Amino acid sequence: MTSSTKDEPLSADEALDPFRVAKVLQLAVREALLRHKQAGNPIAVWRDGRVEWIQPEDIPVDGPEDRSEE
Repeated sequence: MTSSTKDEPLSADEALDPFRVAKVLQLAVREALLRHKQAGNPIAVWRDGRVEWIQPEDIPVDGPEDRSEE
């Protein structure tokens, strides 16, 4: 399997690879959490059958927070 750059479309095999899809989704969630945290916006999570709000300072984000845009 070859890796594509941002400008190249993915092949059908690359687009349907469950490990690749999972990694892309994990990165997207991390980026969304980081943006909420940096903007000072809380997030809502579903926990024990109800909605809970997590304040920006309590949002867990794995890895360095000063990642530059890719």
